[in-house]
Amino acid sequence: MQQLLPVAIRSVLEKPARYAITRLCFFFNAICAKTVDVSKLDKLEEDVVVTLCLLEKYVPPSFFDIMVHLVVHLVREVRLCGPVYFRWMYPFERYMKVLKGYVQNRTRPEGCIAERYIAEEAVEFCTQHLSNVSTVGVPSSQKMGVSKPLSSCTNTEEVLPYIEQHMIHIRTAYPKFRKRTKWLQDKHNSTFIQWLRFKVQSELEEDNHGVSENLRWLAAGPNMAVPLYRSYLIKGIKFNIKAQDDVRTTQNSGVYLLAHTMQVASAKDKNPILSNMGFYGVIQEIWDLDYQKFTIPVFRCDWIDSSGLVVDELGFTLVDLSKIGHRNDQFVLASQVKQIFFVDDPMHRGWSVVLSMPNREYNDVIGDESLR
Repeated sequence: MQQLLPVAIRSVLEKPARYAITRLCFFFNAICAKTVDVSKLDKLEEDVVVTLCLLEKYVPPSFFDIMVHLVVHLVREVRLCGPVYFRWMYPFERYMKVLKGYVQNRTRPEGCIAERYIAEEAVEFCTQHLSNVSTVGVPSSQKMGVSKPLSSCTNTEEVLPYIEQHMIHIRTAYPKFRKRTKWLQDKHNSTFIQWLRFKVQSELEEDNHGVSENLRWLAAGPNMAVPLYRSYLIKGIKFNIKAQDDVRTTQNSGVYLLAHTMQVASAKDKNPILSNMGFYGVIQEIWDLDYQKFTIPVFRCDWIDSSGLVVDELGFTLVDLSKIGHRNDQFVLASQVKQIFFVDDPMHRGWSVVLSMPNREYNDVIGDESLR
């Protein structure tokens, strides 16, 4: 109801009825979120009352029983008790299904559940004391994430002073282009890597240099032999390349990037502005850059051009996956993107609706000695 129902009814109902049902779906999507803005609860409570009034125009009176009326009080419950996911029964219902799967002898269900549970606990306890054991049933191309890749925040914090120094160097070397922001940014992108390598090498020759080991390896560049993966697991989220998704029923290749970048109205625009801009793309290749001391996973993506991006009156983001742009800047750090999903739009052929799911809470404890 939170994700698929608003998309499914886009082509089967008239706009007023579809609008009312979609508002109800958005309401449940808001109150079931992991983070709830308390300042917006009053507005949310007012909107759900209006939504139920809209539903009265298109739904028979027999539909409005006590359960529908209780929707009005859900916001008050959130205000008093906190987010809904702390109190709902979905985890217990799912686990009851797991326990029911343990039953082999229907005349003794409790005994089957107890024996199977004890056996699984014993096996999991033993596996914690086994080292250098390969996982059974998982292809080697999908074993990843154990190398603790360096985070993008660390890279940005260490490299940021050098980025500022390089921009000052470019403005000094090319005074005629000092006011052309786009030209300076393009020049910075094409020459920064080589400049950083010589800059770090010159600082290493000094006695009291402040170059960290990570920055030293970053400036030296990665190993030219780059392994490619079809799947990658990072922060508990599995990403696939497009070719992997094409042979499966699941989808894990869609990504979204929110970047603080330069925006121009056209190629002749000489006054670009810096602001946040969202990019939607599909993963084509997964690279794992090896810097000897650490690895950095990057995605090569096909990014959707701005001409293939539309937001409709209900707030749905529609993309045309055939319109590819930004071909000169396809790579992105794996830690910078958010996973999204593309669902075919039933109203407009060739367009897809963007759906974003909340990321699961996950702590990567692979190789963490303190938890063993």
